[in-house]
Amino acid sequence: MNVSPSPNGVIYRNILLIRTDRVGDLVLSTPAIASFRRSWPRARITAVITGYTESVLRHNPDVDELVLLPNRSPLEAIAQVARLGKSADIAVGLAPRTDDIFLAGVTKARTRIGYVYRRRYLSRALAHLALTDWCLSEADPEIADRNPEQPVLHEVHQVLALVKLAGGNALTEELTLRLGDDDVAWAAHNAPVGAVVLALAPRWFTRNFGTDAVKRLISALALVHEDVIVTYGNETETAAASLRTGLNAPNVTWLGHLALLRWAAVLAQSAVVVTVDTGATHVAAALGKPVVVIFEREYFRLCSQEWSPWRVPSAMLTKPPLGAEPGPLIDDVVAAARTLRERHGTTALS
Repeated sequence: MNVSPSPNGVIYRNILLIRTDRVGDLVLSTPAIASFRRSWPRARITAVITGYTESVLRHNPDVDELVLLPNRSPLEAIAQVARLGKSADIAVGLAPRTDDIFLAGVTKARTRIGYVYRRRYLSRALAHLALTDWCLSEADPEIADRNPEQPVLHEVHQVLALVKLAGGNALTEELTLRLGDDDVAWAAHNAPVGAVVLALAPRWFTRNFGTDAVKRLISALALVHEDVIVTYGNETETAAASLRTGLNAPNVTWLGHLALLRWAAVLAQSAVVVTVDTGATHVAAALGKPVVVIFEREYFRLCSQEWSPWRVPSAMLTKPPLGAEPGPLIDDVVAAARTLRERHGTTALS
């Protein structure tokens, strides 16, 4: 196969990208994946991921092959990655986790790179043993709180640094999340267009907010907006059932247990997404949707920089102290959602 070098002369024919953690983190890795493609347009790019996150890359134009690791067989997963490594010129661990660093090392590819957090000493030790080179991230909650003047790099930029480390120069910072036509059609048929979407997640129900506060928030959003959609999954099914009890709001649509891309299609035709600090933030951003995101108080300085909504209109708020009245935050969320909808809300599918 005739493979063109990157602008600095580095040639890779087979690129192996590994990311085995969460949906939002894989979404934030898509600029790096696209940058590997742009830097080596004729290389074969294989992504090693999990079945849980497969749909993030299902329609991604920058990946030639998806390899799903088996859920319950670590030894089989290791053997699978080792086989892939035999033909790989470079293996890249896209997450600063011991699992991804270890798997990159297992490949025994000529070039093996990743990135680690400065204060994750086990990961750093493993990087010395498993990788040929790595980036060191300064993202750390204690450092962020101790040195507020020092900015924290967004995860998009931290992962993009791996492209540069590999020798790539053709970079893009755009998130990519492609929807299937069937997912778009399902959302158009089953969900109101232009709604405000509240994405339930376990972090809504911690002690400094809770079920009653979420119910009050949904009610307040329903008073202001023509349509509100509440989405939930397995982890929040019981909470969703509790919220629906006694909530007299006929303009609230409840959608549960949606496949990822159907859920994303619902977000794509919404006006604004309201969420806690979870993958919904990054899925919405990849679809160009305005986001209201509520962070935990602990480590707010770090999280609101490293995992802020990427290049979309947004409002970033923080939960109240433990025992404090949630009313002011509810008012702020409602006001932020209304402002974002009035200024930026669009129902066009991205």
